[in-house]
Amino acid sequence: MKKPGKFDRNLIVIGAGAAGLVSAYIAAAVKAKVTLIEAGKMGGDCLNTGCVPSKALIMSARVAQQIRRAGQFGLRTVEPNVDFPAVMRRVHESIARIEPHDSVERYTDLGVEVLRGRAQLVDPWTVSIALNEGGEQTLTARAIILATGAEPFVPPLPGLEEVGYVTSETLWDSFSRLEEVPQRLLVLGGGAVGCELAQAFARLGSQVTLVEMTPRLLPPEDREASEVVERCLREEGVRVLVGHKAVACELDAVSNKRCARLDHGTGEETLEFDQLLCALGRRPRLQNYGLEELGIVDDGKLPTDGYLRTRYPHILVAGDLVGPYQFTHMAAHQAWYAAVNGLFGDIKKFRVDYSLVPRAVFVDPEVASVGLIEQDAKDKNIPVTVTRYGLDDLDRAIVDGADRGFVKVLTVPGRDKILGVTIVGENAAELIAEFILAMKHGLGLNKLLGTIHIYPTMAEANKFVAGNWKRAHAPEKILKWLERLHRWRRG
Repeated sequence: MKKPGKFDRNLIVIGAGAAGLVSAYIAAAVKAKVTLIEAGKMGGDCLNTGCVPSKALIMSARVAQQIRRAGQFGLRTVEPNVDFPAVMRRVHESIARIEPHDSVERYTDLGVEVLRGRAQLVDPWTVSIALNEGGEQTLTARAIILATGAEPFVPPLPGLEEVGYVTSETLWDSFSRLEEVPQRLLVLGGGAVGCELAQAFARLGSQVTLVEMTPRLLPPEDREASEVVERCLREEGVRVLVGHKAVACELDAVSNKRCARLDHGTGEETLEFDQLLCALGRRPRLQNYGLEELGIVDDGKLPTDGYLRTRYPHILVAGDLVGPYQFTHMAAHQAWYAAVNGLFGDIKKFRVDYSLVPRAVFVDPEVASVGLIEQDAKDKNIPVTVTRYGLDDLDRAIVDGADRGFVKVLTVPGRDKILGVTIVGENAAELIAEFILAMKHGLGLNKLLGTIHIYPTMAEANKFVAGNWKRAHAPEKILKWLERLHRWRRG
């Protein structure tokens, strides 16, 4: 494998999801000659099967739930009449409206060469592209970024193929062919995707059973947050089975009845369903890119360093392919490092900053977090002060009927330095942005407390939790002295 004396491109990017698009954009912005290769749809999972369609579905489901709650606002309560085909059409219309943001035309205008085809590494500098319209093209590049993303994990569950299933990737086309919402939906996996879709389909009229093998939903999140989510799901009619593991699926060939066997530790339970959704996480797309042959992938693993470089320093990775956080915003964050290190790493390279990674679960109420959570602090013996403010005390939350949830802040003992935040409540993913900014720039709770927040808004919760911290850390000696001073001045 001889390194070419000259190259066709400065950078080749394989995969046009969030990581690939941002990498290519950055390269074009600094006037590098860059080619972006994608065999499937532009925009990747987020646009086509992930963030965009799921949030469109969640919004329709939320409106349906608001109709059910009309009585709480002095209006007549009615059961929403869900037109499921129309809901799914709206999902696809939302995708279509956003598609131009990630289109071939837009990126071509930005200076990126976009090739539609399947890429494979021939050697560490050469990429062969089997073009979608036919033919083959071979290009060399000084640097290559792998941004091939991830795909839903489907467990080796006996009988699963026979009963049929959908994933977060396939349900959008599969369910678009249904005339009605699935009557009985079984969701395997109580993580973010499982909880979001379980709640959405329950609100649209499905009888939903949500199965999670661990003792609680949303295992990576704050324990109190997962308890709030589980309680709200149960109140909305979702049957939540934590501590249950699916062990097999069965199909009755005569009646076409589908069922799953669930092990709950002390025995088994059989559950009938009409549709099954696998939401058990995602695994990197590593196959058929020539990575094994070059030793970039070893025993299913993709080793990288802190600069996103593989065993070949000029071949870098970004996004869900590498993790450790499979979020669209993290893919975009990594893309900057991959592009800059790929183009300029021999001059100056940058280690990826994972110190502040926010995340959100778009259930209702939303869960958003950044930094440490309380359980992790306990498990790692990190001393923290926990300050909490309940949204049932917030004026705007009360009048909006959105008083479920809380703001929880972890700080350094005796100081206002923020180590972590969890918010559960209406628009939590928006509210946490203030804390992310504060943590990024070293601003403590005293600075938040001294910032004017508009009344009445949900954002006041951020100020009030800072106020709770301040009261708990009031200087008692000074206050006692002031009390004596005021008493003396009264005469």
